[in-house]
Order: sequence, then structure tokens, then C-alpha cells
Amino acid sequence: MIIKTKAAFAVVFAAGALAATTVAVPAAAQVNGMGTVDLPSVVAGTQAFQTAYQQIATQYQAQRTTIQQRQQQRQQLIQTFDTNGDGQISDAEGAVAQDPNNATVRQVQAIDQELQSLQQPIDLARLYVVTQIAQQYSAAVQQVISERNIQFLIQPEALAYAPDAANVTPLVTAALNTRVPSVTVTPPADFQPSEAGVQLFQQIQQLLVMAAMQQQAAGAQQQAPAAASGR
Repeated sequence: MIIKTKAAFAVVFAAGALAATTVAVPAAAQVNGMGTVDLPSVVAGTQAFQTAYQQIATQYQAQRTTIQQRQQQRQQLIQTFDTNGDGQISDAEGAVAQDPNNATVRQVQAIDQELQSLQQPIDLARLYVVTQIAQQYSAAVQQVISERNIQFLIQPEALAYAPDAANVTPLVTAALNTRVPSVTVTPPADFQPSEAGVQLFQQIQQLLVMAAMQQQAAGAQQQAPAAASGR
């Protein structure tokens, strides 16, 4: 479960930004008895999630720094296969990159193994956090359904269109904040994540990576006018 992207290192900060965008509760929490809720956004928006992810980031800071260094080394090695310097790996260059007897290929494989070893305890801790919060998700959903008299609750991906007022994700997040104010970041020795838990974790990681990339793009857009005006 290694996330091989530079944006992955911004997931902790993106999680905070994501939470800030999900706490605003619509004026009407449902439309004609219908509501929509997004499980990954609910979990990622909770205070327990924010705090736990930050704790994990601090606890594994040394490993995360090493991961970033190794990923940079890996990228540099991959670039050596681009022998004509056109920024792309041609079929001929790709054939070399697949040769198990190639020394550079073996270096890349060794780095991949090290990355997996370094990333595993971080992901396991994050998985444990997600699992703890998700255990109260159904109860939080039922609470919102009862309080708002919702007759139909649908996942956003199942809808072609729904007004913003139908989104009860912030309400479920608020209910979870009450039910799960904090979680433990150290999984027990016998912790075995479920398949559903792993899937939810992966969805959340993708959500955070996308948020991080959006933040980076927004930052680049803000810097561009400033650079132009400074000329």
C-alpha cells in the first residue's frame, strides 16, 4: 500500500483542508426526505482522524523523510533509462528497464522493497485509525436519519445529480465527532484489518492525495500572477 507520489507527503495537511471544507452544514440537510453521504469524506473530516494522522506523521517523521529520499533516488534511477533525454521512456528504453539482470533495475527493485518495509507500519497505524472511526459510522448515520427524518440515503456516486442541500456528509461527520472524539494510533499486535477497512483506507488516501494535488495546483496559480507582476 505504498503511495508512490510526491503528493502523498502532503496528505496530513490536505486532511486538515479537507475537514475545513466539509464542516459547513447546508441550510437544508435533505431534500424531500432524501440525503446523500460519502463515507470516505465523513471519516476524513472527523477531528479524531485529523489528530491521529498528525500524531502518526510526527511519530514516523524519520521514516517519512527516508521514504521521500528513497523515492527521489528511485526517480533519478528511472530517469537514467531515458537515454535520449526526451523525457519519455520509449519501447526500447522500456525493454532495458524491464531487464532483471540490469544493475539499475536491481537498484530500483531494492528501493521498492525498502519503501514497502518503511511504509507498512505507517499504513497499518492509519488503517487502525480508520477502522476505529468507521466502527461508529452506522450509528452516526442512523442518528442523522432520525434527527432529520430522512427517508432515503444514497451514496453520491449512485446519483446523476443532487442539490447541495441533499448532502448530509457534514452532519454525519459532526455526529461521529461526538461519538468518537479520539482514537488510538498504535494498533494491537493481533490487529487484522478487514477487506472493507482496507478498501475504505485506500479510498481515503486517494481522497487526500487528490486534495493535496488541488492545493498544489491552487498554490501554483497564486504564485504565477505574483511572479508576473514582479517582472
